[in-house]
Amino acid sequence: MPASPDNLEPVAKITVRDLTMAYGSFVVMRDLNFDVMEKDIFVIIGGSGCGKSTLMRHLIGLREPAKGTILYEGEEFSADTPAERGEFIERFGVMYQSGALWSSLTLAENIALPLEENTALAPAAIRELVSYKLALVGLSGYEEYYPSEISGGMKKRAGIARAMALDPDILFLDEPGAGLDPLSSRRLDDLILRLRDGLGSTVVIVTHELASIFAIANNSIFLDTTTRTQGATGNPTELRDHSDNPAVRDFLRRGEHESETPARHPS
Repeated sequence: MPASPDNLEPVAKITVRDLTMAYGSFVVMRDLNFDVMEKDIFVIIGGSGCGKSTLMRHLIGLREPAKGTILYEGEEFSADTPAERGEFIERFGVMYQSGALWSSLTLAENIALPLEENTALAPAAIRELVSYKLALVGLSGYEEYYPSEISGGMKKRAGIARAMALDPDILFLDEPGAGLDPLSSRRLDDLILRLRDGLGSTVVIVTHELASIFAIANNSIFLDTTTRTQGATGNPTELRDHSDNPAVRDFLRRGEHESETPARHPS
């Protein structure tokens, strides 16, 4: 009897082997090896300046590896022709840290833009899809609002809706919780989990927010600025508790000492 979908082995959506990232002669990171599996919520973590956003730019094809390979479902991305790479890129949804919404367009117009540019859908079908995407991120009824008229957390959710416009295989989110208050950040975490669980999305996130890392991520890579290579890969909770790399443990436990410090009382 054939195996049911639930019993199939996980599929590697992204495979990275021996990747070196460099700007000219300056090596940012070397010898990176990791897999992003189907339906992973995969976080790229590390200290400031370690190359987290640079790694994301390599994964979405905006920078060429200095060495090594990046494969999508077994196919080498960097070996493709420009046309083939364009087809791959259309399968990615990207939300940049700022949300990158056009301020002169309504939320509906922002989300409709990639649909208008990349599909032959009729205007009525696009409007229907736009409303559906906004509903997925909890923004139903906000179609005619401009970015300046909504909160920071709502802008982030609208940015995710636009990244999802073309039903991408993989969502790339750059610091989605940056600048948000704790409640808005938790709501965004819940949204990302719903997208993974409800739509089967694979999500790659650049973040330094510990609460989000432990709340949603099941896989990760830690970029070590001292050695300029990966310090560890795996489930971040397990890395925090069991990694034999002190730099990884220190990064993932950096809030513990603060919480143990006694609060000062007014004299």
